Amino acid sequence: MTSKSTKLTLATLALLASTALSFAGPGGAGHGHGDETAYGKPGDPKKPARIVQVTMGERDGKMHFIPNRIEIRRGEQIKFMLRNNGELDHEIVVATLEENLRHAVEMQKNPDMEHDDPNAKRLAPKKTGDIVWAFTKAGEFDFSCLIPGHREAGMTGTIIVK
Repeated sequence: MTSKSTKLTLATLALLASTALSFAGPGGAGHGHGDETAYGKPGDPKKPARIVQVTMGERDGKMHFIPNRIEIRRGEQIKFMLRNNGELDHEIVVATLEENLRHAVEMQKNPDMEHDDPNAKRLAPKKTGDIVWAFTKAGEFDFSCLIPGHREAGMTGTIIVK
């Protein structure tokens, strides 16, 4: 009897642990696809959004976003229309400055890290893409290319939410 009781207890604990992990989101916490963050939440593509065009590229040994400063009203949904005009892969990651700096350290260790996050998009040269994001909180936020060396070469910008 003890063996059946132990197996039942272990099976119950395994089921509870797997259920808890499935609710925690990727990595156990944080950036699930519908989660609210310090800088907002994934937008709803079916709802109206203000279009903000952002071009990525490199010139004269520097890398850049145009524009590199964007002002947004709190509560506004933005559709970032992205275009990589450069000769190299680039990405944009919208987050807090602290999160992007932390993520940049991880990218140094794993430069080919794939992103499947609603606040990030990687584009090959001459390709386009978009991000739809709802800015629900006021503050100053960051967008950066976190491919190793790109942020350091100037690929960073600021989002001001008023």
